[in-house]
Amino acid sequence: MRVTGTGRAAATVLALATWGLAGCGQGSSPQSAAAPPPPEVGVVTVTPGRADLSADLPGRLEAFRVAQVRARAAGILNRRLFTEGSDVKAGQPLFEIDAAPYRAALASAQAQLARAEANLLQAQALADRYAPLARSQAVSQQEALNAQAAAKQAAADVASGKAAVQTAQINLGYATVTSPIAGRIGRALVTEGALVGQGEATPLAVVQQVDRLYVNFTQSAAEVMRLRQALVEGRLQRSGNGESARVQVLMEDGSVYPQAGRLLFSDLSVDANTGQITLRAELPNPQGLLLPGLYVRVRLAQAEVAGAVWLPQQAVARGATGDTVLVIADDGSISARPVKLGPAQGGKALVLDGLKAGEKVIVDGLQKAKAGGKGRPVPWSPAGAASTPVPASASAASK
Repeated sequence: MRVTGTGRAAATVLALATWGLAGCGQGSSPQSAAAPPPPEVGVVTVTPGRADLSADLPGRLEAFRVAQVRARAAGILNRRLFTEGSDVKAGQPLFEIDAAPYRAALASAQAQLARAEANLLQAQALADRYAPLARSQAVSQQEALNAQAAAKQAAADVASGKAAVQTAQINLGYATVTSPIAGRIGRALVTEGALVGQGEATPLAVVQQVDRLYVNFTQSAAEVMRLRQALVEGRLQRSGNGESARVQVLMEDGSVYPQAGRLLFSDLSVDANTGQITLRAELPNPQGLLLPGLYVRVRLAQAEVAGAVWLPQQAVARGATGDTVLVIADDGSISARPVKLGPAQGGKALVLDGLKAGEKVIVDGLQKAKAGGKGRPVPWSPAGAASTPVPASASAASK
């Protein structure tokens, strides 16, 4: 077959094109085989410091003092002298019971006393007159002795009369029912016109002192034993320099009650049914914001740790062999580090041992980092924890 000039030119162009493509392919092969850049990971720098260990425990509030107001005098209830739900003072009148029978009993007792005092005056005068006459034998010794006995009997009648008057006055005082303590009074349990105190002390109302409250709560005996063991071994220090442990109350919405309380005591025995130890704390309540019977969460400060490190929970990997974190060195190399943890608080993990000051712990980007690999650390902040760090190349491209 004959090849024309035009055909030869086309063949030459095709050969050159084929050679150019082959040359381009050979030049791009080393670039495609290059390793990708290390992944960007969010890190926090280890800063040891002092940490307070506390436990959040279920508790219930109880009034500091509770007094039942009862009728100690029998009769018809005439009046209620207080406003239900108000604050009352100690000794403040609360109820009035019909006092007419008690006033009459007091008047009768006073009259009996006056009669006894008159008899004493007469008997004593006779005994005094017979005493010298008996010495001169003007009257017999027996008559003088009878006069002295009558005078002493009259004196005893006077003492009995005084006791009867005092009893009548007490009973008359019971007709006005007063508050035994200062506090907040609830609703009246009886109404006007009711017969009270007939055979028993009828409950009329309840007064509770709420300017201070008790907080009763429980803690697992196993946790208490672990804490005591750590204190004995010196891994933890006692909180509060030997003073009563501080107690904070957490409200239902998670807020912390502004007034801190103090631990009073803990039971010496463990409840056989629940394995719990009961504790009690005293809590100020000057404005009466808290009410008795309210269920709360109690935060009890128990110990202190020196040189502790707080980390976000996601930085710690928990496994059957122990807890570990990923530490990144200055050259970007990543290694796994076993750590010893304390009780978590506030969504953070407490590292007691295993980290040194200045080391960088990976918190974000853990899915891209692995022990033995490389990474590029960037500072981590809680606001950015939910999102993956933006690579620097992408950031530059966006500009």
